[in-house]
Amino acid sequence: MNKSSALRDILKRIDHRGYPAYKDTAGQYDFGGYTLSIDHVQGDPFAAPSKVSVHMSGRQAGFPPALYDKPCKKTALEDYLIRRFERAAAQYSFKAKGSGKSGLIAASRCGQEVLCRSACQIEPGNGSLIFRMEIGFPANGRSINASELEKILFDFLPECVGGNLAYASLDARQLEKNAFLAEDQQYIRSQLEPMGLVAFVANGAVLPRESGVSSRPMKNAVLFTSPKELEVTMQLPHRGAIQGMGIPKGVTLIVGGGYHGKSTLLEALQLGVYNHIAGDGREYVITDDTAMKIRAEDGRSVQRVNISMFINGLPNGRDTSAFCTENASGSTSQAANVCEAVEAGCKTLLIDEDTSATNFMIRDELMQSVVSKDAEPITPFIDRVLQLYEQFGVSTVLVAGSSGSYFYKAAHIIQMKQYVPADITSFAKEKAAAFRRPEPEAGELEPAEMQCRRRICANSRMQKNDRIKIKVSGKDTILIDKEPIDVRYVEQLADQEQLAALGYMMRYAHRYLINGKSELHSVAEALSRLAQKEDFMELGRGSYVPVNMAMPRKQEIFACLNRYRSLRLEG
Repeated sequence: MNKSSALRDILKRIDHRGYPAYKDTAGQYDFGGYTLSIDHVQGDPFAAPSKVSVHMSGRQAGFPPALYDKPCKKTALEDYLIRRFERAAAQYSFKAKGSGKSGLIAASRCGQEVLCRSACQIEPGNGSLIFRMEIGFPANGRSINASELEKILFDFLPECVGGNLAYASLDARQLEKNAFLAEDQQYIRSQLEPMGLVAFVANGAVLPRESGVSSRPMKNAVLFTSPKELEVTMQLPHRGAIQGMGIPKGVTLIVGGGYHGKSTLLEALQLGVYNHIAGDGREYVITDDTAMKIRAEDGRSVQRVNISMFINGLPNGRDTSAFCTENASGSTSQAANVCEAVEAGCKTLLIDEDTSATNFMIRDELMQSVVSKDAEPITPFIDRVLQLYEQFGVSTVLVAGSSGSYFYKAAHIIQMKQYVPADITSFAKEKAAAFRRPEPEAGELEPAEMQCRRRICANSRMQKNDRIKIKVSGKDTILIDKEPIDVRYVEQLADQEQLAALGYMMRYAHRYLINGKSELHSVAEALSRLAQKEDFMELGRGSYVPVNMAMPRKQEIFACLNRYRSLRLEG
C-alpha cells in the first residue's frame, strides 16, 4: 500500500495535464486513521463522478460489537453513519471549484426508511468498515486542477471521515439509542406471527406525511390512537411496554369517508415492512415483512402466470393457467399481481379500492342477475379472499369506500374518521344482516390453481454482453441497455437506490444464474440470498461496487423479474 505522500506526488506530477491522466491516482493510500481507495476515475469532468472508498479496520473504527451484533442493529448503525457523513459532506461539496462535476462529494441520500446500502458496510466479525462515496475530480475545462483535488482528499475528506465514521468522535449515547430502536422494531416484527397479527400501529404514531412530495411527518397531525377492541400491548426490550392497534390475520376492512385517513393508514402499513428512523412518526408501525401492496396495472407484461383462480373461460379460448399478454387489462394485471405475490411468499395482501379494477374486486347482485355467471370469465376477488386465508394462510387488509359487500367477508372492520380509527365490526355486521347477502360466484379453490412454476429462457444477447449499462429513472423505471423495466406500480420500492440494486441483480442473473433450465423461483431466491447476505461485492463482480445501491426485499425482486420483458418465461 502507498503512503498518502505518494498521492500528493502523483497530483503534483499530473497537474494541468489532460483529464485522463487522473487515472494515475487509482490505488490505495494510507492516511493513518484509514485507507483511501480510489476505485474508479471518471474519464471526463462532465461524466459520472469518480468512485472512492474509505477502509477502516475494526480497531480504527472502534465501534463496540454491541452496536452491530445483530443484523437489524448493524443496518441501523450503517444508516446512521451514512446520514452523518452526507450532512458533513454537503458542507464541503463543490467548495473545490472547476468545470462539470468538479468538487462534488456525496454518498447515499437516505429517506425515512432504514435500508441496507452499499455506501456503508460493517463487517460483523471484526467491525471493519468500508464507506463508499462519489467525488468529482476537479478540472479547468478538461485540464486537471490537482490543487483542488488535493484540497478535497487531504483537507475536506479527513474532516468528514474523522468526525463522522469513527466511534471516538461520535455521541455514544445517541448510537446506543439508535441500536435500541432497531432492536425494539425487530422485536415487534418477530412478535406479529406468534400474536396472530399482520401489523402493529403504535399509539401516538404520526401517519400523515408533510406533502405529496415529502415523506417527512406532517406537523400538528392527528396522532394515532388504537380502538380499545384492537389494542394490544408489547413489552419491548428497551422502551418497555407499548400499546397500539394490532391488525389480526384474516380479512380486515378499512372504511370511512373520503379524506378521513383510510389510504394514509394503508400507506403506512405498506412501508411498515421497513424500519424507520427516529422522529419519522412511524417508528413503531410494523408490518409483516412479506406483505405486498396489490393494485391494477394496465399495460404491464404478464408471462405464463396461472390466473385461473380469478379468470377462466375466456371467449377466445386463451389458457389462463399459463396466461400471457404484453398489454394486460386492469383485471388481468391485478389477478397476475395477486398470484405473483403468493408465488413470492407473500402472506399479507394490502389493497386499496381506489387503485383496483372494479370488475376484479366485485360483481354486485344486480350485475349478477343481468350478466349471468356463464357469460363472465372473472371470478371476483371477494369470492376468493376468505379462501386465500383459510386454505393458504394469505391475509388481506382492504381499503373500501364505496361497496359494502366486503362487510360479509371481513372479520374486522375499522372506520377512519378524521384520522381516528374505530372498530365498527359489530355495527357493520348488524347493518349488513338487513341486506341480502350476495351469492358467491366461485367454487372451491384447488391447490393446483396456486401453483406457478416457470422457467427462464436465456437471452443470448444479454449473456454475451460484458458491458451491460444500468440506469435508473426515479422510482419508476430501470433501464438495462436501454430496455425499460417499468416498476412504478411496485409501490413498496421506497428508494431509488433499490432500483439500482435491482438493475445490477438483473445483470447478475443474466451472467451467472440463467442457463435455460433455471426456474424463475430459483433465480429470485438466489438473488434474495445475495440481498440477505448484503453481498454488494458479488453484484458488482467484475467492476467496482456502485455507491448508490440499497437492497430490495425478495418480493420486489420477484416483481422486477416478472416485469422484465426481455426475460422469456416458459412453463
